[in-house]
Amino acid sequence: MMNQIIQGILLGGYYAVIACGLSFMFSVMRIINLAHGSLAVASAYLIFVLSEKAQLPLWACLLIAVVTMAIAGWLIQRLILDRSARGGQLLPILSTFGLSIVIDNSLFQQFGADTRSLANSIGDLPWASWELPFGIYVGKLPVLIFVSAVVMLGTLQVILMRTKLGLAIRATAEDPDTAGLVGIDARQVNAAAAAITLVTVTIAGMFLGMRATFEPYSGAPQLLFAFEAAVIGGAGSLWGTLVGGIILGIAQTFGASVHPLGFLIAGHATFLIILFIRLIFPDFLSLPMRLLRARGTP
Repeated sequence: MMNQIIQGILLGGYYAVIACGLSFMFSVMRIINLAHGSLAVASAYLIFVLSEKAQLPLWACLLIAVVTMAIAGWLIQRLILDRSARGGQLLPILSTFGLSIVIDNSLFQQFGADTRSLANSIGDLPWASWELPFGIYVGKLPVLIFVSAVVMLGTLQVILMRTKLGLAIRATAEDPDTAGLVGIDARQVNAAAAAITLVTVTIAGMFLGMRATFEPYSGAPQLLFAFEAAVIGGAGSLWGTLVGGIILGIAQTFGASVHPLGFLIAGHATFLIILFIRLIFPDFLSLPMRLLRARGTP
């Protein structure tokens, strides 16, 4: 049981990485980005092309991809989301759904249905592990991903709490009209927030390619896992995504130990149970989040 809990916690780190951008965008712009998973897959393909075709080291591939996707996030916000938001709350969601279809089909047309992986770029990291007492093995890559999740969430917290941009983002999220009265340009702030979101999405895409294979239509399951982790932890709560990811990861790990199909069934069942409990008891799982906010955590 201890081994399953540890593996579930580490798996939750990956879910936190891919969910933090979704939660961040919702908390700032109140938009559920249905293209989130597709953008992560697009990032994985960009890193793959730079690594395999251009023969660049992985750190250089990640740096180029981060800058490219940050610019893409800024453009998506200014050209698509900002304009669609004028048509009501539903239109931006439909716009991101359409964007996901465009991205998926474009990737399929360019790369075909063959699966890809970044495992060739990281040596033995995908299968290397440390041995713990009682015969428990912990993979080095899952530990790296979990630590990266904590660092990413901590960095986003520092940005939101300690920088002028973060203060502007929080003010815009709270009341964009009032923020405009004190000289904050909500459009520019939202565009910057979208760029930050795409940076986290790029890192998630890299880890997706490092830990598993991906193909043009891998975005939908990644979006589903990210959405479940974000909802379980509390939509819009950064540290809640880590809590939600861990709960989801542990549930899937225990489910997989019972039956091969239990991996997905247990995760979805846990999500639905917590969702229904939240509808009946709105404060369920919110006490830890309130304690974190009391200490200055978003």
